[in-house]
Amino acid sequence: MSLEAMVLSCAIDAKEDRYVVLTDIPGAFLHADMEDDVHIILEGTIAKLIVKLEPCLYRKYILYDRKGKPMLYVQLKKALYGTLQAALLFWKLLSNTLQEWCIKIDKYDQCVANKTIKGKQCTIVWHVDDLKILHIDKDVVEEIIKKLMTKFGQDEPLTTSRGKVLEYLGIRIDYRKRGKVTFSM
Repeated sequence: MSLEAMVLSCAIDAKEDRYVVLTDIPGAFLHADMEDDVHIILEGTIAKLIVKLEPCLYRKYILYDRKGKPMLYVQLKKALYGTLQAALLFWKLLSNTLQEWCIKIDKYDQCVANKTIKGKQCTIVWHVDDLKILHIDKDVVEEIIKKLMTKFGQDEPLTTSRGKVLEYLGIRIDYRKRGKVTFSM
């Protein structure tokens, strides 16, 4: 999301006294399938460990460079952190998931989504796998967290923060003064 979207959403949170939750989706990229054939080389210790995992499957594919270092060429089925397309693939997955839940992606900032729930606006803003979810009604936000947990928290639970002072993307967001928000880094 843009810096402006983050700051404006915080100002709205403070003015409307919205309930705010931050959540991080662990291993987010591994939820997204690769769309193209992407191959990587695993070298050294990691190649040895992969072979140890399933020797019958991987031993025949291990190669050695001129210095005797083991190498294993693999094709990625899931997005992997560090690949060029990983963040985009996860963005597509998250955006599609939110749209399936009838939460509309903003046309001006593709990392902002909104839906009117119980007559009030619910907003989700995110940077890669770090989400900020806000609504006037705590139960609405907690229900979205549950849905995210069901979708993305099967292997490892989401890391979620609640309260009047939150750390988001290295920024401390403080809502303790009613109707106001302060930022510090």
